[in-house]
Amino acid sequence: MLFSSIPFLYYFLPVVLAVYFLVPRSWRNAVLLMASLVFYDWGEPRYLLLMVGTILVFYVCGLGVGRVKGAGQRKVLLILSLVIGLGLLAVFKYADFFVENFAAMTGLNLPLLKLALPIGISFYTFQCVSYVVDVYRGTVPAQRSPIAFGAYVALFPQLIAGPIVRYADIARELENRHAGWEDLQIGLRRFLVGLGKKILLANQLGELAGIYRASGEKSLVFCWMYAIAFSLQIYFDFSGYSDMAIGLGRILGFHFNENFNYPYLSKSVTEFWRRWHMSLGTWFRDYVYIPMGGSRVRRGRWVCNILTVWMLTGLWHGASWNFVVWGLFFGLLLMLEKWLKPERLPGLVRHGYVVLAVVISFVIFGGENLGQAWQDILGMFGAGGLPLMTVQTAYYLRSYAVILALSILGAAPLVRNLSNRIPEKIAVVLEPIAMIALLLVCSAYLVDGSFNPFLYFRF
Repeated sequence: MLFSSIPFLYYFLPVVLAVYFLVPRSWRNAVLLMASLVFYDWGEPRYLLLMVGTILVFYVCGLGVGRVKGAGQRKVLLILSLVIGLGLLAVFKYADFFVENFAAMTGLNLPLLKLALPIGISFYTFQCVSYVVDVYRGTVPAQRSPIAFGAYVALFPQLIAGPIVRYADIARELENRHAGWEDLQIGLRRFLVGLGKKILLANQLGELAGIYRASGEKSLVFCWMYAIAFSLQIYFDFSGYSDMAIGLGRILGFHFNENFNYPYLSKSVTEFWRRWHMSLGTWFRDYVYIPMGGSRVRRGRWVCNILTVWMLTGLWHGASWNFVVWGLFFGLLLMLEKWLKPERLPGLVRHGYVVLAVVISFVIFGGENLGQAWQDILGMFGAGGLPLMTVQTAYYLRSYAVILALSILGAAPLVRNLSNRIPEKIAVVLEPIAMIALLLVCSAYLVDGSFNPFLYFRF
């Protein structure tokens, strides 16, 4: 089930919220768990048991790690949970990738498993892993209630595409939370803004990217239009989902951490990754990079740590060499920044370099394979004899100029800053009108549109 769908907006969500707020508070985790399982079963019924099994395994292992006193036994339980959780992720997400590459290297004809990727497995597996590790470290106590733990793992607002919510961040709210009128207002506003990002911007940018892919008449300008459109699409698509997840969480009484903070304003790649998909970046920092030694090691080991973390970051996004190269690309840029210290350059130069690097990175990210991505990059820089402009390019440039301009403006805090300057007395009247209008416009697009999955569903 999609957040950006009529069934979710007008059937599932109203019913769940009505039941949630009518039952006693002690029942709310059970309501959330049941609603989340129904939500997941709607879109992925064949893998519902896999998620339930994952919940049970990590619940039992977490209890064991929390109760067992022997260091050796605790470590065995930790390793067991990691092997099971990450093993399932490896089988469903990466098995065919490794088989294909092994067969290519050896010349063997090996059969592929051809397993469909369970939706959200990358997100809920990482949440489970961080939970057991935190219990092992003593950061949080083990959750004794299977219902509360199940509600945490399967929590429908962020189940499918994050943000990655750590147990430590919402442990208290799982036990005792309050959602008042202010939370409802803030949550609804955040949800509707995210819905607008997805429907009115990301989906339109996705249309332009799809037109480019289907076109047999490329030009240098068209290549850049695609690169910019896809870079903005993935931002509005994913940040829009995060906004909706954070908004829904707030309505239910949870305070999820931010996942995006206007990353295209960054003046270094390091800053970009402090602003982009922050929950994933901090997860790899705290559970992979720092345990490996971080930067407090010799230079050779540090280089190895950086490249390993960014290769894994790329692989986390998908079983393809595109993602591996995408991750290593950022790893190399981060090392170069460490050595060359670009902060000495003028701010405008640094900002331009980051935007260019990120746009190129997402061309790598968005290709069906490395060959296609390479051809797209070559086209952006005039290789292959592409013309500067064609009649078709001019048509699509005129057709999508407004969307591209609005998206570029929307990637900066201009609208937020302007809205903050509206006097409170006027804002109290205008905001509900604007939010209702936004909901109606988005609903009209959904009624008249087609299937519009989030890009991060495939991860």
